[in-house]
Amino acid sequence: MFSKFTSILQHAVEALAPSLPLQEDFVYHWKAITHYYIETSDDKAPVTDTNIPSHLEQMLDILVQEEKEREFGETGPCMEYLLHHKILETLYTLGKADCPPGMKQQVLVFYTKLLGRIKQPLLPHINVHRPVQKLIRLCGEVLATPTENEEIQFLCIVCAKLKEDPYLVNFFLENKLKSLASQGVPNVISADALKGQDSLSTDTGQACLLEDPCGAAGEEQTELEEDEPSRQVDDLSTSLDNLSVTSLPEATVVRPNQDYNLVNSLLNLTRSPDGRIAVKACEGLMLLVSLPEPAAAKCLTQSTCLCELLTDRLASLYKALPQFVDPLDIETVEAINWGLDSYSHKEDASAFPGKRALISFLSWFDYCDQLIKEAQKTAAVALAKAVHERFFIGVMEPQLMQTSEMGILTSTALLHRIVRQVTSDVLLQEIVFFILGEQREPETVAEISRHPLRHRLIEHCDHISDEISIMTLRMFEHLLQKPNEHILYNLVLRNLEERNYTEYKPVCPEDKDMVENGLVAGAVDLEEDPLFTDISPDNTLSNQEWLSVSPPATPDHPKNDGKTEVHKIVNSFLCLVPDEAKSSYHVEGTGYDTYLRDAHRQFRDYCAICLRWEWPGSPKALEKCNLEAAFFEGHFLKVLFDRMGRILDQPYDVNLQVTSVLSRLSLFPHPHIHEYLLDPYVNLASGCRSLFSVIVRVVGDLMVRIQRIQDFTPKLLLVRKRLLGLEPEGPLVDHITLLEGVIVLEEFCKELAAIAFVKFHASSSP
Repeated sequence: MFSKFTSILQHAVEALAPSLPLQEDFVYHWKAITHYYIETSDDKAPVTDTNIPSHLEQMLDILVQEEKEREFGETGPCMEYLLHHKILETLYTLGKADCPPGMKQQVLVFYTKLLGRIKQPLLPHINVHRPVQKLIRLCGEVLATPTENEEIQFLCIVCAKLKEDPYLVNFFLENKLKSLASQGVPNVISADALKGQDSLSTDTGQACLLEDPCGAAGEEQTELEEDEPSRQVDDLSTSLDNLSVTSLPEATVVRPNQDYNLVNSLLNLTRSPDGRIAVKACEGLMLLVSLPEPAAAKCLTQSTCLCELLTDRLASLYKALPQFVDPLDIETVEAINWGLDSYSHKEDASAFPGKRALISFLSWFDYCDQLIKEAQKTAAVALAKAVHERFFIGVMEPQLMQTSEMGILTSTALLHRIVRQVTSDVLLQEIVFFILGEQREPETVAEISRHPLRHRLIEHCDHISDEISIMTLRMFEHLLQKPNEHILYNLVLRNLEERNYTEYKPVCPEDKDMVENGLVAGAVDLEEDPLFTDISPDNTLSNQEWLSVSPPATPDHPKNDGKTEVHKIVNSFLCLVPDEAKSSYHVEGTGYDTYLRDAHRQFRDYCAICLRWEWPGSPKALEKCNLEAAFFEGHFLKVLFDRMGRILDQPYDVNLQVTSVLSRLSLFPHPHIHEYLLDPYVNLASGCRSLFSVIVRVVGDLMVRIQRIQDFTPKLLLVRKRLLGLEPEGPLVDHITLLEGVIVLEEFCKELAAIAFVKFHASSSP
């Protein structure tokens, strides 16, 4: 109480007395602090009961005022005094000893405000960055301490300063073996390091001088009073230089990860029970990983536990999830932002078991993703590889490879969510390698299980459980939308590169006539078949829609008038389903033109993604292709074609997903994909199948089965209206699976026709 009264009286005197020159005023406040340690007899009284906080604040105000009165970059006498007399070193030691109680908090606030309010660069000064580095080590040592808030504020202001001038980070990379390797003398070994307690960076001796400031010897108190610590520091440094270095290896063993203390302190604080502190620590790490200095990036990934922290927390949060979570809940849980992971189960009307754990996992994954996205290139690669090896392979793969259907469904749904959520190109690359492997040579039937996870996931697209099939197909569909060329190459393109699905024949007049009549050479003449003769008015195209330029000619696909060419290709798909099996022209708004608009937008988006992949504009010349090699469409297309072949016998939802994946593939602007999936006139080699040939077989089967169903067309129309919500649900219709399959088939053919039209239009545009 008396000290507070003294402080008030002092301020009153200062207000009435003539103002002192800034330097005298600054020295006065500093000496007032040092006098406290000489005169005090109560070392247990909290610092808030003393004048120390007031004097420190006054010193800051003076430094700020001095800077304002001078040219930018010019160091005034008060700042010179602070640097020359190593005031920050002394304050660090007082803070470390926390004498009087609460002094550590005051020191942290002083450092934070000094770095934040002074505009001139201070960190390059050895008498600033050295004590700052030491104070960093005190942060995060113990969680949930009263000083946690001040610690994170201090660390974040240091990070912000490094962001402004990234080169300064080199002052905070401590090379433990530098003195032994290059100098032979342990001139950077601290007193703490010699005790095996701290890192090997320089300690000026203030730690020994003021290890117990409140009980300091008289001689040391005199040194403080006279404000001449430099001589003692030099003497102590000399004595340290003469000590044996035998304890150096012990120090290295005790604290192996202390090369980058700023990172380690922030990592400790990410574990804080206070969510705000943890988020601020994560923000600080985000700043540090983005620094462009290669040495910092290397130190960050090799000499700190950042990789371990990221991956271990991902693993623990994943393992904390319930064994089964409804896939719909995983898909629909609100958008995750790592910095806003605040969730109250009581306030959530749509809560479900495990929602808290799911949000925590997805939030931390989002943080890892953003951290890698912002990180310096080499750091990003190292962090992503750590997530791949320690989390994807170590934790997720066993879950995806299990045999429990409930477990497979949950783990696949989580993988699907991760694929959807990832935005970092570097982390995406690791996810792609995890799912598909790195292979790029053509697949063979004997080696489709070479990458076990890829093989298992593709097999799951045709799983006995429809839920697993749909979820896995959806995962692949979203994977195909990601901006990574390896995805499409690994799944499809590597098997089409040699175009050995074609049989090269010189074009003879007879074949040419057949092509001009819109038929595939050697194939069944569908347009002559009475089941394929009629084209409904809804499926014809107006004259304005025909193209004026033909697509590129190929040896087995002669160049004709573009208008005729596209007409034939589009109608080849539109005529595949015969009129009696169609129902869309009875319902408004389900025509081919609706698919044209969607195809145009989607194709434009895919072209934007693929632009940087430098794909060829035309197919590889057949003369340069190895047509003798056995053709295998690849495991992925094999499963998709197999499922497409069973479209009349599969559930509606499965059919929708299979056709959705195939339409996504068809949209890619690669000439081989276009030829294999969208060209009805490609001359298939013996034993090969294409998407068109698979659909032809389905239609042939459909024609046989239609004959056995009474009132087929009315039933088909009723089912379509029910699917569109135009008719209320009623009694179950016979052959419902087949009828729904026919509807999906009709819509899919219209979609393929629209995609083919849009792609030809794009290829003819300048």
